[in-house]
Amino acid sequence: MRISVEGTQEGLRVRMRFEQYRRRLLATRIILAVLAVQGAVVGLWATVAPHSWYTSFPGFGMRWISVDGPYNHHLAGDVGAFFLALTAVTIAALVLNGTAVARVAGIGWLTFSVPHVVYHAFHRPAEQSTVSFTISVVSAALLVALGLAAVLLPPRGDIPLTDPNPINVRFPRRRPAGAPRRRD
Repeated sequence: MRISVEGTQEGLRVRMRFEQYRRRLLATRIILAVLAVQGAVVGLWATVAPHSWYTSFPGFGMRWISVDGPYNHHLAGDVGAFFLALTAVTIAALVLNGTAVARVAGIGWLTFSVPHVVYHAFHRPAEQSTVSFTISVVSAALLVALGLAAVLLPPRGDIPLTDPNPINVRFPRRRPAGAPRRRD
């Protein structure tokens, strides 16, 4: 941590900066934001329009879910709710702004993504193209990598993910030399 003190007309301004951790903290915030956006998109889509999600996820002309078995409205809705829950935890980590909650969000994503990538790696539906299969495994592995980074990247200890606001210390005004004292 770097502490700087600056004189102002009213007193002192004390500023703390986590210089040695700045890049790691910024990277952690970016990773959490990517996970939150991804979780929100998938979660809202699967919750609000489960049949559309089933038939056309991930989009771009690829279909990863409908080639893997019959449609189940309940399961699709539950998957959406699960992604929204992970999104809520990830957003909470961003709002609460601490390394410990960032790690907790990362653990949540790892708990989901490790079995998920194992399933995708060892289960290729017959109707799925090689390109689509490869992209699905890589994207599932990316969730593992991001979750792992959210666990391992933040510095040790529960420090804020952003620098704290400066502290202003105000001093009482001094009376000029030789000026009479005020009596109240």
